[in-house]
Amino acid sequence: PTGTENYGGAVVTAGGLLFIAATLDGMIRAFDKRSGALLWEAALPAAGFATPITYEAGGKQYLVVAAGGGKLGMPSGDSYVAFALP
Repeated sequence: PTGTENYGGAVVTAGGLLFIAATLDGMIRAFDKRSGALLWEAALPAAGFATPITYEAGGKQYLVVAAGGGKLGMPSGDSYVAFALP
């Protein structure tokens, strides 16, 4: 219930979503910044030991994270994964 160690930071949106992908399980997650409730999660092709970024293009907001793994015995990867926010 207290989480896991992280190897990368989080990013928080103006709308109150906290995204983090810096865990050993290769997941990226969104939490409500006020309540801490888990709102969404998705599997990455390798652990995302990186801080996600968010940007806006064409009126739509995106989230991108590097999924490089390769730390603490985890398999290495070479992907950038992007998500469009609703």
